[in-house]
Amino acid sequence: MKTSSIPAFALVAVAGLAFAVRPIAARAEPPVQAHIAHAHAGGIWKAAVPAHEMQAEFDRLDAYGLAVGARIQADCSLNWVDPDDGRRYCFASGTSLVYFLESPRTYLAQARGYWQGLRKAH
Repeated sequence: MKTSSIPAFALVAVAGLAFAVRPIAARAEPPVQAHIAHAHAGGIWKAAVPAHEMQAEFDRLDAYGLAVGARIQADCSLNWVDPDDGRRYCFASGTSLVYFLESPRTYLAQARGYWQGLRKAH
């Protein structure tokens, strides 16, 4: 009767691999719940969210939103600085910024008009 045996060097290699993997598992990423809690604390842009003291036009409302007649609060993590006058404008989403940049002068004029109407109403 013929039996198959595993060579001793293979057993040593497998045992060594088990010990080598163990420290890597100990350094594994924190559980997903920790990442979710971190995201809820400041959003996915937390590292890029500017300080609340940052000066921006329209009281930090989304400039494109104002241009189309909506008041949307933005945290200014997405912003654009007008190269002509240095004024900063905030955006609530990347989509809003992309649309705005298609025609910034037109949208700024529309946003200013809506903003002036809002200020007169208060």
